[in-house]
Amino acid sequence: MANHKSALKRIRSNNAKRLRNRYQHKTTRTFIKKLESTTDKTEAQELLKTVTGMIDKLAKRNIIHKNKAANNKSRLAQLVNSL
Repeated sequence: MANHKSALKRIRSNNAKRLRNRYQHKTTRTFIKKLESTTDKTEAQELLKTVTGMIDKLAKRNIIHKNKAANNKSRLAQLVNSL
């Protein structure tokens, strides 16, 4: 166990950040699955805007890699365009 006050605080703050990152990442994955299962083109286009913003936010905060974000956005855009 940590011996310093600053180390204890770091453990608490890291845990809080980890939980926040996991929540945001899981929420984004849920929206991606929802978009992939959509068959209506207009609904899919609206969802794509939302999901793209969520993916960009994850990449900006280093929750996912920027290249993974770009690959996901490209793949989802192709999926929506093929509807």
